[in-house]
Amino acid sequence: MPDFATPFAARPGFARMFRPGALTLGLLFPIESYDGPVPRMAVDEQVDRARLAEAYGFTALWARDVPLLDPTFGDAGQMYDPYVWLTHIAAHTSRIGLATGSSVLPLRNPIDVAKAAASVDLLSVERLVLGIATGDRGAEFPAYGLNREDSGDLFRASVEALRRLWAEDFPPLDSMFGTMRDVGLLPKPVGRHLPLLVTGNSRQSLQWIARHADGWLTYPRAVSQQQIVTASWRQALQEAEEPDKPFAQSLYIDLAEDANAGPTPIHLGFRSGHNYLIKHLNQLRDIGVNHVLINLKYGRRPVDEVLQELAEAVVPRFGADYPLTTS
Repeated sequence: MPDFATPFAARPGFARMFRPGALTLGLLFPIESYDGPVPRMAVDEQVDRARLAEAYGFTALWARDVPLLDPTFGDAGQMYDPYVWLTHIAAHTSRIGLATGSSVLPLRNPIDVAKAAASVDLLSVERLVLGIATGDRGAEFPAYGLNREDSGDLFRASVEALRRLWAEDFPPLDSMFGTMRDVGLLPKPVGRHLPLLVTGNSRQSLQWIARHADGWLTYPRAVSQQQIVTASWRQALQEAEEPDKPFAQSLYIDLAEDANAGPTPIHLGFRSGHNYLIKHLNQLRDIGVNHVLINLKYGRRPVDEVLQELAEAVVPRFGADYPLTTS
């Protein structure tokens, strides 16, 4: 099966996650089920499950960027800074992709994002994929002295700055974040670029995303609705005269003990047995979804038991069955 025609096709993280016509599976931290906004997040337990995920054939581990706890929002993510956390996970794994889902660019100076991301990528041997977003937690913006209405402009300025900070030695930059002259960023990632997946619309047009992103990360929908979205993505790429780029989505699941149990809805996903889950994932693959990041927050069974069942019954149908390459 050919690679996506992007500069990232030979990078181990990106290549493990994305292949045209295929669907792979990732896991979102924390890899646990919990009530309320704050997970237990026992570090040794999470590391053990990250290692299991790699051994079981999952292709990526995702970390969210949640700077502040907003109890009304309902989810604190994995709590740790995503770049620090992924560096820790990189030290305990060897081949699984590492991804941010997603880094909130308007709240971070692009110099800091560029340096942190390049550092994680080099230390993990090119396994990082950057999901990026404008942020959806309104309480965070005033805490940073920002107006949320400016987030779309800040997002575009950050994407441009990131590309130039990685690619150029001493880029002259003038943006909403500041002015930079006669200084440069180290370290540089291999190839002087890193893959960026725009999350949702991030207050941009689909045409802008098609031109400037290396893939699109969006939310779960009914298959018939998601088919319209994937078709619009491929059409936007074609109209922008861009090569095919991957499409990814999230999915909350609660795996029932009965393998044949039908679906009942939960927040941003469903509760079902693994046979229906396989059917649903096959449908997503057929409409052009390339990667699904699974969230186990609302699960009712022991997580290690669920991971083992996924490894035995589901992941082999959607795993990375090709050799990894190094650039």
